[in-house]
Amino acid sequence: MKSEQKLEDTLRNMFRTQYLAVLATQNAGQPYTSLVAFAATDDLKQLLFATDRSTRKYANLMSDARAAMLIDDRSNRPDDIAHAMAVTATGTTEILSGDTVDRLRALYRTKHPQLEEFMSASSTAFISLNVDRYFAVCRFQDVSELHIKNETDV
Repeated sequence: MKSEQKLEDTLRNMFRTQYLAVLATQNAGQPYTSLVAFAATDDLKQLLFATDRSTRKYANLMSDARAAMLIDDRSNRPDDIAHAMAVTATGTTEILSGDTVDRLRALYRTKHPQLEEFMSASSTAFISLNVDRYFAVCRFQDVSELHIKNETDV
Protein backbone atom coordinates (compact mmCIF):
# COMPACT_ATOMS: atom_id res chain seq x y z
CA MET A 1 0.00 0.00 0.00
CA LYS A 2 1.19 3.49 -0.81
CA SER A 3 0.67 6.63 1.16
CA GLU A 4 -2.09 8.82 -0.26
CA GLN A 5 0.33 11.57 -1.38
CA LYS A 6 2.71 9.10 -2.98
CA LEU A 7 -0.19 7.43 -4.80
CA GLU A 8 -1.46 10.82 -6.04
CA ASP A 9 2.04 11.68 -7.32
CA THR A 10 2.33 8.29 -9.02
CA LEU A 11 -1.05 8.78 -10.72
CA ARG A 12 -0.15 12.29 -11.91
CA ASN A 13 3.09 10.99 -13.42
CA MET A 14 1.36 8.03 -15.08
CA PHE A 15 -1.39 10.24 -16.49
CA ARG A 16 1.18 12.65 -17.95
CA THR A 17 3.03 9.84 -19.75
CA GLN A 18 0.10 7.72 -20.95
CA TYR A 19 -2.04 8.93 -23.83
CA LEU A 20 -4.75 6.31 -24.13
CA ALA A 21 -7.25 4.76 -21.74
CA VAL A 22 -10.04 2.21 -21.93
CA LEU A 23 -13.44 3.74 -21.19
CA ALA A 24 -16.11 1.37 -19.86
CA THR A 25 -19.76 2.30 -20.33
CA GLN A 26 -22.89 0.19 -20.25
CA ASN A 27 -26.12 -0.27 -22.13
CA ALA A 28 -28.86 -1.86 -20.05
CA GLY A 29 -26.22 -3.62 -17.96
CA GLN A 30 -24.13 -4.84 -20.91
CA PRO A 31 -20.55 -3.53 -20.52
CA TYR A 32 -18.96 -1.82 -23.51
CA THR A 33 -15.35 -0.62 -23.76
CA SER A 34 -13.72 1.96 -25.99
CA LEU A 35 -10.19 3.22 -26.45
CA VAL A 36 -10.02 6.99 -25.85
CA ALA A 37 -7.35 9.68 -25.76
CA PHE A 38 -7.49 11.24 -22.28
CA ALA A 39 -6.06 13.99 -20.14
CA ALA A 40 -6.23 14.40 -16.36
CA THR A 41 -6.61 17.52 -14.27
CA ASP A 42 -3.79 18.06 -11.79
CA ASP A 43 -6.17 17.64 -8.83
CA LEU A 44 -7.10 14.19 -10.26
CA LYS A 45 -10.81 15.03 -10.02
CA GLN A 46 -11.44 14.86 -13.77
CA LEU A 47 -10.38 12.61 -16.62
CA LEU A 48 -11.18 14.33 -19.92
CA PHE A 49 -11.93 12.77 -23.30
CA ALA A 50 -13.75 13.57 -26.51
CA THR A 51 -16.04 11.55 -28.72
CA ASP A 52 -18.31 12.04 -31.67
CA ARG A 53 -21.95 12.28 -30.68
CA SER A 54 -22.81 9.42 -33.08
CA THR A 55 -20.76 6.83 -31.17
CA ARG A 56 -22.05 3.96 -29.08
CA LYS A 57 -20.10 5.21 -26.06
CA TYR A 58 -21.84 8.60 -26.29
CA ALA A 59 -25.28 6.94 -26.53
CA ASN A 60 -24.41 4.72 -23.57
CA LEU A 61 -23.34 7.72 -21.48
CA MET A 62 -26.53 9.58 -22.37
CA SER A 63 -28.59 6.73 -20.91
CA ASP A 64 -26.30 6.08 -17.91
CA ALA A 65 -23.63 8.61 -16.93
CA ARG A 66 -21.76 6.15 -14.72
CA ALA A 67 -18.47 5.01 -16.24
CA ALA A 68 -15.02 3.67 -15.48
CA MET A 69 -11.68 4.32 -17.14
CA LEU A 70 -8.62 2.05 -17.12
CA ILE A 71 -5.15 3.52 -17.60
CA ASP A 72 -2.04 1.35 -17.47
CA ASP A 73 1.68 1.52 -18.15
CA ARG A 74 2.25 -1.93 -19.67
CA SER A 75 4.79 -2.49 -22.40
CA ASN A 76 3.09 -5.65 -23.71
CA ARG A 77 5.83 -7.94 -22.44
CA PRO A 78 5.54 -11.09 -20.32
CA ASP A 79 7.04 -9.42 -17.22
CA ASP A 80 4.29 -6.77 -17.23
CA ILE A 81 2.27 -9.02 -14.92
CA ALA A 82 4.84 -8.36 -12.20
CA HIS A 83 5.81 -4.78 -13.06
CA ALA A 84 3.00 -2.93 -14.82
CA MET A 85 0.57 -0.69 -12.98
CA ALA A 86 -3.12 -0.44 -13.88
CA VAL A 87 -5.46 2.20 -12.51
CA THR A 88 -9.24 2.12 -12.69
CA ALA A 89 -11.12 5.36 -12.15
CA THR A 90 -14.83 5.22 -11.37
CA GLY A 91 -17.31 8.07 -11.41
CA THR A 92 -19.95 9.93 -13.35
CA THR A 93 -19.57 11.64 -16.70
CA GLU A 94 -20.78 15.04 -17.81
CA ILE A 95 -20.75 16.78 -21.17
CA LEU A 96 -18.67 19.95 -20.82
CA SER A 97 -19.68 23.19 -22.51
CA GLY A 98 -19.55 26.96 -22.13
CA ASP A 99 -16.80 29.37 -21.25
CA THR A 100 -15.86 27.58 -18.04
CA VAL A 101 -14.29 24.68 -19.95
CA ASP A 102 -11.69 26.70 -21.87
CA ARG A 103 -8.93 25.71 -19.43
CA LEU A 104 -9.91 22.03 -19.66
CA ARG A 105 -10.00 22.12 -23.46
CA ALA A 106 -6.56 23.74 -23.46
CA LEU A 107 -5.24 21.01 -21.17
CA TYR A 108 -6.63 18.33 -23.46
CA ARG A 109 -5.37 20.01 -26.65
CA THR A 110 -1.89 20.44 -25.17
CA LYS A 111 -1.65 16.71 -24.56
CA HIS A 112 -3.32 15.76 -27.86
CA PRO A 113 -2.51 18.46 -30.47
CA GLN A 114 -3.17 15.94 -33.26
CA LEU A 115 -6.87 16.01 -32.26
CA GLU A 116 -7.32 19.78 -32.78
CA GLU A 117 -9.54 19.38 -35.85
CA PHE A 118 -11.60 16.66 -34.16
CA MET A 119 -12.04 18.83 -31.05
CA SER A 120 -13.26 21.74 -33.19
CA ALA A 121 -15.96 19.73 -34.95
CA SER A 122 -19.53 20.55 -33.98
CA SER A 123 -20.29 16.83 -33.70
CA THR A 124 -17.64 16.30 -31.01
CA ALA A 125 -18.66 16.11 -27.36
CA PHE A 126 -16.04 17.05 -24.75
CA ILE A 127 -16.63 14.91 -21.67
CA SER A 128 -15.36 14.73 -18.11
CA LEU A 129 -15.31 11.61 -16.00
CA ASN A 130 -15.77 13.16 -12.56
CA VAL A 131 -13.80 10.69 -10.50
CA ASP A 132 -15.06 9.31 -7.19
CA ARG A 133 -12.35 6.67 -6.67
CA TYR A 134 -9.16 5.31 -8.12
CA PHE A 135 -8.15 1.67 -7.72
CA ALA A 136 -4.45 1.15 -8.45
CA VAL A 137 -2.97 -2.32 -8.89
CA CYS A 138 0.76 -2.90 -9.16
CA ARG A 139 3.07 -5.86 -8.68
CA PHE A 140 0.20 -8.17 -9.63
CA GLN A 141 -1.75 -7.97 -6.36
CA ASP A 142 -0.79 -4.76 -4.53
CA VAL A 143 -4.06 -2.81 -4.55
CA SER A 144 -4.47 0.77 -3.34
CA GLU A 145 -7.64 2.86 -3.26
CA LEU A 146 -7.83 6.64 -3.43
CA HIS A 147 -11.10 8.43 -2.69
CA ILE A 148 -11.37 11.80 -4.45
CA LYS A 149 -12.95 14.52 -2.37
CA ASN A 150 -15.36 16.77 -4.22
CA GLU A 151 -17.15 19.92 -3.12
CA THR A 152 -20.18 17.85 -2.09
CA ASP A 153 -18.13 15.64 0.27
CA VAL A 154 -18.45 16.55 3.95
